[in-house]
Amino acid sequence: MTRTPAILVLEDGRTFHGESYGALGETVGEAVFSTGMTGYQETLTDPSYRRQVVVMTAPHVGNTGVNSEDQESDRIWVAGYVVRDPARVASSWRATRTLEDDLAEQGIVGISGIDTRALTRHLRERGAMRVGISSVSEDVDALLATVKAAPSMAGADLAGEVSTAEPYVVPAVGDKRLTVAAVDLGIKAMTPQRMAERGIEVHVLPADATLDQVRATGADGVFFSNGPGDPAATTEAVSLLQDVLRDRTPFFGICFGNQMLGRALGLETYKLKYGHRGINQPVMDRTTSKVEITAHNHGFAVAWPGDLDTPHETPYGSASVSHVCLNDDVVEGLEVRDGEGDLLAFSVQYHPEAAAGPHDAEYLFDRFTTLMLERRDDDTTAGSEPTEGTVH
Repeated sequence: MTRTPAILVLEDGRTFHGESYGALGETVGEAVFSTGMTGYQETLTDPSYRRQVVVMTAPHVGNTGVNSEDQESDRIWVAGYVVRDPARVASSWRATRTLEDDLAEQGIVGISGIDTRALTRHLRERGAMRVGISSVSEDVDALLATVKAAPSMAGADLAGEVSTAEPYVVPAVGDKRLTVAAVDLGIKAMTPQRMAERGIEVHVLPADATLDQVRATGADGVFFSNGPGDPAATTEAVSLLQDVLRDRTPFFGICFGNQMLGRALGLETYKLKYGHRGINQPVMDRTTSKVEITAHNHGFAVAWPGDLDTPHETPYGSASVSHVCLNDDVVEGLEVRDGEGDLLAFSVQYHPEAAAGPHDAEYLFDRFTTLMLERRDDDTTAGSEPTEGTVH
């Protein structure tokens, strides 16, 4: 295959020369690296990668092609794609097209044939930064000027750009046991599917959903999804979550949803130097002392005020750190308990749906299911009116 010369320029001036991959053109975004050796299709279609140029640390990419079953959304969201050695053919029996064809059809500009290990080491040492890729010009100075003029990820409110425009329902598999209102901040398709497998009917709502819309679903619990951007810039979802907590409705959040819970509790968030991305991150569940290998995609984290072992008192109950990353002690999960010690809300910073694996953290969907069932039983025992859900 004949490829066009391409360049990659970081905002600090570091330049790499390679060849085009995917669509011809020019693009800018935040350069981040993903350490997953598999699951590139799930990565590309994850809305959390909005405005990010993803560098794959695995050298061979595209081997298994692309299919229609592994999509996490209806399009590719990355701003650009960087690989070292693209596969010449797709060799999986499930493949219906090649990865490069998919990138080209959707206008995703990429670059191949560069030293991705050197680029990854640079980002690890200097941090995630803006980057540009061009396969239509070899003018490094012009591309560098474009990169420096691009907006930073800090302060970016992007959830509304990737959220569903209209509510929709994912029906329960088998008998319906519960109803969940899921606020789409950039939701992956496998997340409501994991809940549906547990007999949960999932009402997916737009990012700007109101408390009245949540209540109208008759939900037994509320879920906040993953999503892109700076959590400090996403204020509507925080206000909604505070209303949910005041209603004492069981809550579960993942990734961006974890950051939303932190901010709803009055905690700060901060930008990580280069973030956690990939499917091989070790996390300890401090409630069980078990270690799980998990899938991550986050560039921001919750800042815990003080020692990780010390609870933080909030207007909604006592908050504590439930999960922590064993690589760097970043907060990877929160939980909130009321004055009687009953669980009210919990969240994790990683992805328990993990469509590309691993599946160590799937138990969190069972934990959410159990929480909702126990809360409904408690309400019934206390003499409350029997309803479809606890939000009414």
